[in-house]
Amino acid sequence: MAIVIHNTEWPKWQEEMSPAPGATEKPLHQPRPGHADLVGMQKYGFDDARNVLERASARETAARVAAGTLAKMLLAEIGTEVISHVIQMGQARADVERRPTPADLPTVDESPVRCFDKGAEAAMIAEVEAAAKVGDSLGGVVEVLGYGVPAGLGSHVHWDRKLDGLLAQALMSIQAMKGVEIGDGFEVAGRRGSDAHDEILWDADTQEYTRGSTLAGGTEGGMTTGGLLVARVAMKPLATLNRPVLKTVDTTTKEETVSFKERTDVTAVPASGVVAETMTALVLANEVTRKFGGDSLDELARNHAAYIASLR
Repeated sequence: MAIVIHNTEWPKWQEEMSPAPGATEKPLHQPRPGHADLVGMQKYGFDDARNVLERASARETAARVAAGTLAKMLLAEIGTEVISHVIQMGQARADVERRPTPADLPTVDESPVRCFDKGAEAAMIAEVEAAAKVGDSLGGVVEVLGYGVPAGLGSHVHWDRKLDGLLAQALMSIQAMKGVEIGDGFEVAGRRGSDAHDEILWDADTQEYTRGSTLAGGTEGGMTTGGLLVARVAMKPLATLNRPVLKTVDTTTKEETVSFKERTDVTAVPASGVVAETMTALVLANEVTRKFGGDSLDELARNHAAYIASLR
């Protein structure tokens, strides 16, 4: 499978991004707080911030989403679907108890902020408009949901194969992400044990073990439980502001200045949800192929079906 994504912005930046020595006439010397600019310049010995900022850009995630589409197609063959929705934008927060299912994805995508809670949607839009009015930016929280995820993906004996660890790394690798929780991770940290775990139940109709809640987010001991997979990832406000006010230092003169204005949006939280579900799908697809193996899709599907049958 080959995928080509053309960069329509390239004609605008051929001079600034030319690899020829001395070709750049407009180097950037004002690194932005909150971005990769300064550390990237220090790490690689650059004197132009643009060499860093263009490579650190979240435009890179277009390739992840394209590849992740194939991962989703593979997962669909065994009945697994991954979706996402925005549960917080700035200070506006949705009702996290009301979660969308795969059938609700068109409704989520129709929302300008990809929020399933219509009441919270209006508050989120108001937050965006208020930030835009003063040239500021907004962060938020995205929830990723995995339906039909088979039990036993991951490992309880290999530190580098624990499913929740793999998810955390994949989600934190997305630009501007600063926090990940599986299930109600941060909230249950303040509870007593009697109120912090998902009780194990037996469904006589389906002949399956189930959990009474999703506090653990569908993982236990580094493995999936077979229940709803829940992961949340927090995105900080974008580092580039339409009204630059953050102090920085000119790397040439060492004089105090303000961060430069680069092309930007008020928020990228809704778009980041699509990337987050893509990264989750890539992790799950990798673990599915590891567990069920096979040299063809038919063989993988047979192995999966036999494994699920054995659990009953």
